[in-house]
Amino acid sequence: MAVGGRNNGKMQLNWKLALALLALHRLQLGQGSELNLDAASGAEMGLQMVARLAPSTPTDVQESAAMAVISRVIGEQSSQLFKVHVNKQMDLRSFQITMLNDGRILLMGWDGVSVCKAFHHYLKYVLNKDVDWFKMRIELPTNLQLPNVTIESKSASPFIYHQNVCTWSYSFAWWSFKQWRRHLDWMALMGISLTIAPVQEDIWVEVYTEMGLTLEEIDEHLAGPAFQAWQRMGNIRGWAGPLTPQWRRYQLLLQQEIIAAQRNLGMSVALPAFAGHVPRALKRLNPDSTFMEVQRWNQFPDQYCCGLFVEPKENLFNEIALNFLQKIITIYGSNHIFFCDPFNELEPPVAKPEYMRSTSAAIYESMRRIDPQAIWLLQGWMFVKNPFWTTDMAEAFLTAAPRGRILVLDLQSEQFPQYELTRSYFGQPFIWCMLHNFGGTLGMFGSAKLINSGIEEARRLPNSSLVGTGITPEGIGQNYVMYSFTLERGWSNKPLDLDSWFTNFSHTRYGVKDERLEQAWLQLKNSVYSFRGLQKMRGQYVVTRRPSFNQEPFTWYDASAVLDAWHLLLSSRAIIPLEDDRYEMYEHDLVDITRQFLQISADQLYVNLRSAFRKRQVTRFEYLSTKLLKLFDDMELILASSRNFLLGNWLQQAKRAAPSPGEQTNFEFNARNQITAWGPDGQILDYACKQWSGLVSDYYRPRWRLFLEDVTVALHSRRPFNGTAFKLKVSQEIELPFSHKVDVYPVTPVGNTWLISQDIFETWKAYSKDTLFLHNNRLPVPRKLGSK
Repeated sequence: MAVGGRNNGKMQLNWKLALALLALHRLQLGQGSELNLDAASGAEMGLQMVARLAPSTPTDVQESAAMAVISRVIGEQSSQLFKVHVNKQMDLRSFQITMLNDGRILLMGWDGVSVCKAFHHYLKYVLNKDVDWFKMRIELPTNLQLPNVTIESKSASPFIYHQNVCTWSYSFAWWSFKQWRRHLDWMALMGISLTIAPVQEDIWVEVYTEMGLTLEEIDEHLAGPAFQAWQRMGNIRGWAGPLTPQWRRYQLLLQQEIIAAQRNLGMSVALPAFAGHVPRALKRLNPDSTFMEVQRWNQFPDQYCCGLFVEPKENLFNEIALNFLQKIITIYGSNHIFFCDPFNELEPPVAKPEYMRSTSAAIYESMRRIDPQAIWLLQGWMFVKNPFWTTDMAEAFLTAAPRGRILVLDLQSEQFPQYELTRSYFGQPFIWCMLHNFGGTLGMFGSAKLINSGIEEARRLPNSSLVGTGITPEGIGQNYVMYSFTLERGWSNKPLDLDSWFTNFSHTRYGVKDERLEQAWLQLKNSVYSFRGLQKMRGQYVVTRRPSFNQEPFTWYDASAVLDAWHLLLSSRAIIPLEDDRYEMYEHDLVDITRQFLQISADQLYVNLRSAFRKRQVTRFEYLSTKLLKLFDDMELILASSRNFLLGNWLQQAKRAAPSPGEQTNFEFNARNQITAWGPDGQILDYACKQWSGLVSDYYRPRWRLFLEDVTVALHSRRPFNGTAFKLKVSQEIELPFSHKVDVYPVTPVGNTWLISQDIFETWKAYSKDTLFLHNNRLPVPRKLGSK
């Protein structure tokens, strides 16, 4: 259904909801006392902040919301086996599970989220059933006698956080509330208590219109629906737009619905604040104000880059900030927490500590003037591997607000923790986060051991200001095991036993205890999920990168572990239960591990192709070329057999989200461009690449075929291969045209997953015994293990 088909009644209902939220917010501002966190430890500070930021949703509303989650997960009839109770006398972020005299299970928690966490714990560790991003419905047997248990648990992390500003573009861009409802249920089950609500475009149009900008000038500023995250942070402007009024209004109403559902469960929601980024046309209306031109980001051309940054000390900054925040709070209500990132992948205009201090102070003050209890949620990404942020610069910026008034997301703690370099953010509270994924790319990858120990190290750090843990992926829908593990580790007050946890993961995922399945996941735990290096992992493997001879693929594990795990999964087919969608999850994993084996096999073929080219071994090069193209064909076949690996779904969702038929073309362009060229001329080419059926056959394989053909011609003619000419050719013939195509792709799977996977397994297993193949493909992919 197009957005335009949504009726005005729902719109009016949401505006009434907004007014009610505003009234509630005004009441909340008068509640409680001023936070005094100067002498508090990290744990004490976290508990005070949780209590301050928690929505004042009545307990009966939270109970109803939690019960609705349970009903959606296990069905109305089975949900009657449970009773829920929100008890504010309990410890913050705690739950208790007991059995009532009538045989029902009582789930009691400090808030609705804690109740849902209790329910998930009972499902997973008592009933041996679990959920997944792709599986949010659990079937319980009829006439089930629920086991009698007494369990008490308290989160060791006052805050458990989820989301990244980029997730809203890489994963959530086309979601309706139906999809959001499933995800919000999942968030509650995982115990997530803090998140963000970034939708703001409709509000900015109102602000800028009131200031005198024309709609044309505003359209030149707002980016298209798949690129809003980076326009919000000042990185780009106008690319792939415009945003129509219908889309902007739909987004706002959808955001209201999401926020209401989150607060009903007791989640705290951070709202956007003003970071200083404005349309270039604003200078026309305010010639006497001080503006700085933002630096060019990722080589975007003038038309789409270099917006203006209003000096936070300017009166104009305060005028805009106050107007914007007043409107934001009027529409969304408030939990006293606001987020903005003035320098996300952007260099500050002045490299002096006093400038950083005054800038930070002015941004915080703009929030405090609207809400005296305001807390600024800040992404710590700007500090990562950026030489600009010396200790003096970072300290000046972070200590410009009182202690506890800036809450930092240490965005990639599992690989590049900044809390160590900043001495626990100079006393400001921070949340330890696993970023893990960039651009929503695919590829089995993770650092289970580092996460298990890293959270403990952050808690034991002298004078630690740690107040929570979280997950901050740029894209979801991949490597679910890592997110499940990290969220459970964040709740736990001690390290988890990795072997036991991964073994149990196989039990609850497939509904059966079997040594083959256990061993498969332990093999994966010890290989793909054992990364410990400092390399920037961006999911751009040989199969999804533009062909060249400059790639340097590497691995941190023995590829035979993936082959063994694959074989174990294949051999377990007969024991997987058909009920409760267990077999569907099994097929999903079978597709993923087949894809993973082909991905690492492509890396090895590439290493040998490059060797053959450099040694001018024409016959070897041609032999390996046929094998690489065969690999792409196999990858397309296996991906096409699962609904979770189809390009067609991404494109269909984009077109369905379009407010009118006339806008479907631009929405499809946005969807295609983001996952391929990412910009007008491939500015961030393949950053958000996806190993999806359709992309493999019509984008990745054609690029490699063109490359292999051109190199073969060069070898036969004994001429140098012109890599520069190839870049231009592949860009003009394949990469840029793909964004403008309108081919329709399947949205339902094709073929039998197990049969396809088994056939691919036998084919590539035979290669491993083929002397010709082994001779031509003899060089291994280099291994880089990193420090222990």
